[in-house]
Formats: sequence, C-alpha cells, structure tokens
Amino acid sequence: MPTPFRPFAALLAWLLGAGIALAQDYPLVIPHAFGTTTIADKPQRIATVNSGNHEVPLALGVVPVGMAAANYGDDDGDGVLPWVEERLAELAAGTPVLFDEGDGIDFEAVAATEPDVILAAYSGLTRADYDTLSRIAPVVAYPDGAWTTEWRQMIRMNGAGMGMAAEGEALVARMEARIADAVARHPQLRGKTAMFVTHLDTTNLSVVNFYSAHDTRVKFFADLGLAMPRSVTEATRPGQFFGSVSAERIDAFDDVDIVVTYGGPDLLAAMKADPLMAHMPAVAHGAVVMLGNDPLGNAANPTPLSLPYVLDAYVALLAEAARKSP
Repeated sequence: MPTPFRPFAALLAWLLGAGIALAQDYPLVIPHAFGTTTIADKPQRIATVNSGNHEVPLALGVVPVGMAAANYGDDDGDGVLPWVEERLAELAAGTPVLFDEGDGIDFEAVAATEPDVILAAYSGLTRADYDTLSRIAPVVAYPDGAWTTEWRQMIRMNGAGMGMAAEGEALVARMEARIADAVARHPQLRGKTAMFVTHLDTTNLSVVNFYSAHDTRVKFFADLGLAMPRSVTEATRPGQFFGSVSAERIDAFDDVDIVVTYGGPDLLAAMKADPLMAHMPAVAHGAVVMLGNDPLGNAANPTPLSLPYVLDAYVALLAEAARKSP
C-alpha cells in the first residue's frame, strides 16, 4: 500500500538525512550517485533531461526552458504527452524547447537553453553524460542507479534542486492520496503477486526478460497493494533494473499471479501458444495486462501529471487480471 503521509518530524529527518533542508538555504548541496551538486542560488531557468523529470517543475507551476521530447505514448507525434499539453495550457505557456534524445542527450540543445539547473533524478545518465552536463549547469542526478529512482525520490530530489522541497513533499502527499483512493476501490489486488515481463520477441520466447525488483515499475506495484514474487526477488541482481531467465526455467515463476508487459494481442497469443511460457500459471489463466504504445502505456511508471489520466485505467486492468489469476 502507499506510504502513509509523513509527519513533519519524519519529513524533516528525511530531508536533513539527504543533505536537503526544508528552508532551502543557499548554497544547496544535493547528494547523488556521482557525488554532490552545489546550487549557489535559487534557479530561475530549469532544464530537464530523460523522461518524466519535466513533470515535476510543471506540476509545481514552473515551466522548464527545455525538456526531453516524448518518445513513448505520444499519441499525436508532437513530442508532448497529452497531460503535459494540458498543464502547459493551464499555465498559459507555450511548448518548451524539446530535446531529441533518440541518439542520446543533445548536449548542444541543452546548453542553448542556458539553464541554471538540469534535473535528472530519474534518468539513465552515464558518468560521461553527467560530467558533460555539469559543464553547462549544476545537475541533479539519480540517488543510486540508472532508471531506479522511484517516483517519490524523483519528486523530492528534483523539487529540492529547484529550491521547492516543501512544495515537492506536498506533491508527493497528493499523489499518495490519489493512489490510495484508486486502490481502495479494488481490494482484490491486495496480496496478489505481480511480475513485469518486457522486451519479448513473438518469434522467439526462449528467454524471459523482466524488470527486476530495482525497477521503478516494479516498485510501483507495492503502492498498488501488490506483492513481490519471491522468484523475481531471487532473480534480481545487485544494481540491475533488468534481468533475463531461460524459458526452460519458467516453473520458477509459479508464484506469479499477474504478468504485466508491453505489447498487444499478437504477443499475448504467442505467449499462450509457447510450449514453455504457457506453463506459467498467470499466462495459462489469462492474468496478463498488456500495455500498448499509447498514453496508457505510461501508467506503469507514475509521474506527477500522468497519474490523474492513467491510474484508474491501469488499476482496473490489474484488478481484472487479479480476478483471473490462479
């Protein structure tokens, strides 16, 4: 279930423990996986890289000068997801500069926006990426590993980097309340186990690829009342958000009640027809949630602005799968 609202003392302890003060006195010193970042003054020009980070300033009423173009779930191909378009309209703002990250971060485009800070708390930055971006402006990088920052940490770190730690904590509380409300309407989810299978090839299902216990999509299952299968925990490697297991070992996943994956009817049909994968109880019973390349596909990885759009539909799909589970 979602983490309960933090009392002020606990909140203050967390922020101080992370080297971030609620008062946001400057200079700020923010610890992360690559060391620490010092921000001398409250940033006015905010840039973000990689997916989702731009939604934190937008949710807090700040329009970034530049952000990554959407490359997944973009229904009209303009590089901006529908909930972001709506928020920009609410703020009476035009579309910020969009960074094309199809071949990696466009450092020249980021530099051209002349940012005071670059937010990347949820990202896949390499050390080289971080060093290059740091020559442009202070960078708020992820706290532990690439693509492993769960949504609360993303909001808190990016909010702190903007000098808006208290506002970020309030945003976390609002999201937690929204999630709790959605989950309360589907009690059948409680205690069910879920596994996020991904990057499957319909022509060759000899390998089962999955997001590990470190991945944000898997961490989000806990917010929705779902439990971690022991099989996924045991197959998770330190520091890795992704794992692979031979389909010959499919019996290891007998403890999985619900499978979530990206794909459509063709993939589901292939999974049910495969002589090995069909032995997985969740697959055999049809307890599978298929997420397509559309706005709903973003539901598995919550962000501040996407949550009101896709949460209810995602939870409903999970609840339907739970009813079919063995």
